[in-house]
Amino acid sequence: MHSLRKQSWLVALLLASTGMYAQQSLTAEQFIAKMREAAGIVPGPNTVDTIKAGDPQTIVTGVATTITPTMDVLRKAVAAHDNLVITHEPTFYNHLDQDTLVKNDPVYQEKLKYIQDHKLVVFRWHDGAHMHQPDFIMEGWKQKAGWTSAQRNPREPMLYTTTPTTVRALADALRAKTGAKVVRVIGDPNLKVTKIAYAPGAPGPAPQIAALERDDVEVLIGGEIPEWETIAYAWDAQQQGRHKALILMGHYTSEEPGMDNFANWLRKTMPGMRVDFIPAGEPYWLAR
Repeated sequence: MHSLRKQSWLVALLLASTGMYAQQSLTAEQFIAKMREAAGIVPGPNTVDTIKAGDPQTIVTGVATTITPTMDVLRKAVAAHDNLVITHEPTFYNHLDQDTLVKNDPVYQEKLKYIQDHKLVVFRWHDGAHMHQPDFIMEGWKQKAGWTSAQRNPREPMLYTTTPTTVRALADALRAKTGAKVVRVIGDPNLKVTKIAYAPGAPGPAPQIAALERDDVEVLIGGEIPEWETIAYAWDAQQQGRHKALILMGHYTSEEPGMDNFANWLRKTMPGMRVDFIPAGEPYWLAR
């Protein structure tokens, strides 16, 4: 009996030292609370950072971070035994993840059923990811693009300086680094540039146009925008012969490196918990 108690004590000590004991005892709700506390994030009353599907009391066996929880991402999470999926973008096709338009839709129902059948918990980490200092998404892109030493002003994390290059060469370099299949460019491909601004995702025309208006911005790297907004502005600027260009990487491509960066932070912050970054990629293919 004494030997058995000693062995049990040794096993418990080993689990505690590796973090596995903590891993087995954290619910999704507890894990998210600890994560927020470590990041210094206090969610506001209208935050979209909530659990979108699953039981908050589920014991976390592994964590998957992703830009968006596509069906393929969910399947990969299940295969990796990651039952807490932390996504930057919505799960159910609108910013608030409301089911008003899709409640009786078979695509929505199959996705929700898959989450429920595999006892997954899906949590959105959007507001907190951007509120963190430094911004998880901005930092992830900076590392992916290789701009870590090119930031002009710490107070303006969107502004960078590069060695002289052309708009075409810059777009090609970003496509190669991100693996993007579709990169849209407005402006003279041979325009020489050194001053870059980065505005990921879909911030809207106001900040995008405000960036392009600046004398110290020659090319804006963005995610997406309706064609009749910033795209039309950049098109007119090109036709007026102005020293401006716009490179659109796509919403997911422009922010996905941030969730890889967040996964690295999470591994250091929650030692012993398996954390996998699962890229979603982009949905497009080019017709030829």
